[in-house]
Amino acid sequence: MNIYDEISKYRKQNITLILVTVVSKVGSGPVEVGKKMIYLETDKAFGTVGGGALEFYAREKCKELVVNRENLLESYLLDEGKVFPDTKTLPMVCGGKVTLFYEYIGPKETVYVFGAGHVGQALVNVLKTMDFHVTVIDERTAVINNFKNADILANQPFVDYIEEKGLKQGSFIIVCTPSHKYDYHVINKILELKIVPKYLGMLCSPEKLNSYLEATYEKFGKDIDLSYFYSPIGLDLGGGSPEEIAISITSEILSVSHGKGNHSHMRSVYNGKNNYWKNELGENN
Repeated sequence: MNIYDEISKYRKQNITLILVTVVSKVGSGPVEVGKKMIYLETDKAFGTVGGGALEFYAREKCKELVVNRENLLESYLLDEGKVFPDTKTLPMVCGGKVTLFYEYIGPKETVYVFGAGHVGQALVNVLKTMDFHVTVIDERTAVINNFKNADILANQPFVDYIEEKGLKQGSFIIVCTPSHKYDYHVINKILELKIVPKYLGMLCSPEKLNSYLEATYEKFGKDIDLSYFYSPIGLDLGGGSPEEIAISITSEILSVSHGKGNHSHMRSVYNGKNNYWKNELGENN
């Protein structure tokens, strides 16, 4: 098995992973410098960094790092009962010291675009200039066949894709289908399956939004968490062409991804006490 071929394969499938490499060894131990292991977010692993307690601990550490998207350099003393500065002692008797480097490999963010129309294409053109993994879903075969730059193209009904393939928790989801009916079906399915994205944006006018959200709160209850829901979508930059809208949406995605505030969003938020919608600057719609 070529471990780099495996990494390339899983990157194309948008499966994030940790590459663990033995970068230093002093004294006796069950592995040599340069040995590698990959740990997938699906809890599978390939390759080895020595087996035994060392590899068990490495896999447990990978579970934390793949979720937090972090790198780590850490040393281990393979001699139970002994202590060494800045080194974790493992229950082994080899007596050596091993250092592992854990490297997160995956996209900056995972993005799903429901709708392969003009805005969807313009948006993907911008997103793919950065380290985003983008899946585009649309049931219109002719539109999908002409789409460019996405990592994955899914030519099937929108809700069917969610039910069959699922969506990653903590992902970014943009809903810009050819019909508000389909938009609503996508968002309702996400709520029904209790998928929690980092960002769920719907291309929509304030008027259409109000009628949809009234129905949504009636169906799912007013206590439902829509803190990740953004509509109308994008930062308030001005401009109405697909390219200008794409830059507005991308800017909003980046602001959420980096945790940056104090921006003027197009988004409306619900005031449950008085039952009206207002934008984030406090102006009533």
